[in-house]
Amino acid sequence: MYYQAKKVIILIFLHTFLLSVALSCILPFVWMVNVSFKGQAEFDSDYGLKVATQLNWKNYKTVLVEEKFWRYFFNSIFYTSITVFLIVLISSLAAYSFSRLHFPGKNVIFFMFLTAMMIPLPAGFVPVYVLLNKLHLVNRTGYVLAMTNMGLSLSIYLLKTFFDQLPRDLEDAARIDGCNKLQIWWNVGLPLVAPAIAVVTIFNALNVWNEFVFASLLFTESNLMPLQVGLMEFSSKMVTQHTLIMAALTITALPIVLLYLKMQKQFVKGLTAGAIVG
Repeated sequence: MYYQAKKVIILIFLHTFLLSVALSCILPFVWMVNVSFKGQAEFDSDYGLKVATQLNWKNYKTVLVEEKFWRYFFNSIFYTSITVFLIVLISSLAAYSFSRLHFPGKNVIFFMFLTAMMIPLPAGFVPVYVLLNKLHLVNRTGYVLAMTNMGLSLSIYLLKTFFDQLPRDLEDAARIDGCNKLQIWWNVGLPLVAPAIAVVTIFNALNVWNEFVFASLLFTESNLMPLQVGLMEFSSKMVTQHTLIMAALTITALPIVLLYLKMQKQFVKGLTAGAIVG
């Protein structure tokens, strides 16, 4: 009886703690969305503490159309999609090579990637900017190449860990059926490491989508700026228009939230499998 009561008390305490953490993360987002549907006069009267009486879509129309916020939004969609695609493609090929192929200097090259993970990203911003400026690759192309490079080390390490755990019998069977190394990587390797690819996708999409310091340093043309830089300029211009700023923040946060909800199961599987492998 004592141990059952102790177990129940621990479970109640644990669930209460987890619920409080969840609410502390969700409530600010709910407040932001609620304010985004209010008029400025309504916000000034209750500071967003009351539920919006009606859905005021005018704020979103003003932000997207009149203030041309859609340019920054689609710029970020483009940069994030291309960068994440390149990271997944290159890191999966590299991780499969490090895991399954034998070539001179394999361990040295892999440890170089691990060493790169120890260098803080801001420490490389100025050298990368100078290099891209010398190559005349600032703005769009340089940003995609730089963000792709920054996401490769961790992605390769994570995917290699998963490739190492795959049974070689499946590869032997595919090889008997006539598959070459690329076909084995595509038809056997990638489907089996889908949870890890989901983790790589979400982590890198979040990094690229939220990058501000390097983006503000690299972009010189306003029409090519990503969402975070555009949001900074927008908020400084609309400093007293809180409802418009909340609408812009909702537009900024929504794609990442939808991406996580879409890949939630694969993301949890990837984290769990990675913990077991480690």
